[in-house]
Amino acid sequence: MPPIQVLEADRGTESAHAIVRDHPIARPRLLDRVRAEIQFRHYSPRTAKSYVSWIRRYILFHGKRHPQELGKAELGAFLSHLASNDRVCASTQNQALSALLFLYVQVLRIDIGWVDEIVRAKRSTRLPVVLGREEVAAVLTHLQGPARIMGSLLYGAGLRLLECCRLRTKDLDLVRREILVRDGKGSRDRITMLPVRLVPDLAAQIERVRILHGEDLSAGAGSVELPAALEHKYPRAPFELGWQWVFPATRLYHDPVSGRLRRHHLHETVLQRAMKEAVRSAGVRKAASCHTMRHSFATHLLEDGYDIRTIQELLGHRDVSTTMIYTHVLNRGGRGVRSPLDGGLR
Repeated sequence: MPPIQVLEADRGTESAHAIVRDHPIARPRLLDRVRAEIQFRHYSPRTAKSYVSWIRRYILFHGKRHPQELGKAELGAFLSHLASNDRVCASTQNQALSALLFLYVQVLRIDIGWVDEIVRAKRSTRLPVVLGREEVAAVLTHLQGPARIMGSLLYGAGLRLLECCRLRTKDLDLVRREILVRDGKGSRDRITMLPVRLVPDLAAQIERVRILHGEDLSAGAGSVELPAALEHKYPRAPFELGWQWVFPATRLYHDPVSGRLRRHHLHETVLQRAMKEAVRSAGVRKAASCHTMRHSFATHLLEDGYDIRTIQELLGHRDVSTTMIYTHVLNRGGRGVRSPLDGGLR
């Protein structure tokens, strides 16, 4: 195991905090330090949950030894175990590695000079599952209620699952036919299209939200969770109609932080289960999911002749190379390459 070194940035404060760090009460537990460091960097709650889970598994794998006692060999053994015994995919193995590197560099402040020697698993290139237009129509037909509107938005606007669930009424511009996606993947905002045929359905949905919000206010509830510290800056904002979820949950809950009675957005698993049942009822044999609707959105736009950069902006991809995977459709259909078998053979 390589010697543990404190990063230069921490040498000046090392002696000043020595007593506090060594105090059994003042020094927080390791996983609490991980959570605090993640929150300081404004990582998403899902990232925090994933990182903490991997770090806990790493510690348990090595008999509850402290990570400061472990080094390159132990880290390599854990990653090898994930690949050979647990048979995890490359992306999962890389996620575990990212969590452990975060632990050593950002939390423990250990200079792991051997990090460059760690080889990340090579991810396989997988083509996305894409539904035909008739298949999309068949699946949407078998969705009911809010799930039908949400499924239509996944396909008609190219939204991700959580982006759709977290829509607020102020994010929909029914006049300009636009959807403002706030804090999407990578904490980026973007504007995408709002399908014209969904305007009446969304107007009716917002009206249902307005009525439900009024009932919640009368019952002493009516507030929603706001991002970051907006609630402290605008105390009345959680009660405003504009901040209410477009697709609210059916039940209220008590927020443990604020103590308020609130309503969350519809849980993503509700739409996932509805989509799975709709795919089965529609007789579609492909392994389609909610994200398949987003893949189909991009693919069908490309088939219709829209340029790749426009599709990149609508999808919110950071790099156009991510969007380029949808060019596989250029090898199919009427616009694609023609097989020689279908050509001049007699």
